[in-house]
Amino acid sequence: MTVAVPNKGRLHEPALKLLERAGIGVEEPLGRRLKARTTDPDIEVMFVRAADIPRLVEEGVAQLGITGYDLIVEAGAEVKELLDLRFGRARLVLAVPEESDVESPEDLDGGTVATEFPNIARQYFEDVGVDVEIIQVSGATEIMPRIGVADAIVDLCSTGTTLKVNRLRVVDELLETSARLIANPDATDGEVIRRVYLSLKGVLNADGKCLVMMNVPRERLEEFHELLPGVTGPTVSEIYGDEDMVEVYAVVNEEDVSEVVLRAKELGAEGIIVLPIERMIP
Repeated sequence: MTVAVPNKGRLHEPALKLLERAGIGVEEPLGRRLKARTTDPDIEVMFVRAADIPRLVEEGVAQLGITGYDLIVEAGAEVKELLDLRFGRARLVLAVPEESDVESPEDLDGGTVATEFPNIARQYFEDVGVDVEIIQVSGATEIMPRIGVADAIVDLCSTGTTLKVNRLRVVDELLETSARLIANPDATDGEVIRRVYLSLKGVLNADGKCLVMMNVPRERLEEFHELLPGVTGPTVSEIYGDEDMVEVYAVVNEEDVSEVVLRAKELGAEGIIVLPIERMIP
């Protein structure tokens, strides 16, 4: 089975790292190779432009793909979205020069808009009933108003730094995007695809969580139940030869670990262990 992954850009490295955490690490040096084997003998990775991935998955060239939601919408591809992978977050915005008189999309009627997302932009302006000329560009969108090419732009904004540097301000937001795992609609029932889905979902579920284990006084179990809610409540196990203590473990958010450990010690916990979680499958 083939997974299409961006060959460069802001989604490339995070996609590879996520696959590696899910047990699908690339085994071969990338170089200029189109495909590479992975640590899973049933899966190979194909490196292509992020913008091409929706179509390649739709046509079955790759059964799975990782790309941005913005590119899926722009392509209009018929693919099945399986997971929001939670990286590459950004907004697709309509922006104009800071000194522009434009305060709403309607103020651009009869104007020009430069963008790498002509289909999304065209649909947006049709929906708001504004007639504009869409100018498709392949990069450096943010400079187009400054060189007189367009009155406004539709472009991705993650931190807002690029807009500020180019003295642009946001007028409206078209959509929010992030990396998604997509599948060919005819291939979603395959065993390997289900395995990839569960592995990636398990990694995402485990993000920001730890497993906390400790021995606690049996008589104070109710207090530990309140302290360690876990996913469905803490798990309690008997300790052989010790009637006064039991072993308790639960999943805890990373940001809460220090407070949980401190409170647990105050309640008489001993032998506290904090472990990272690689995957968590519900």
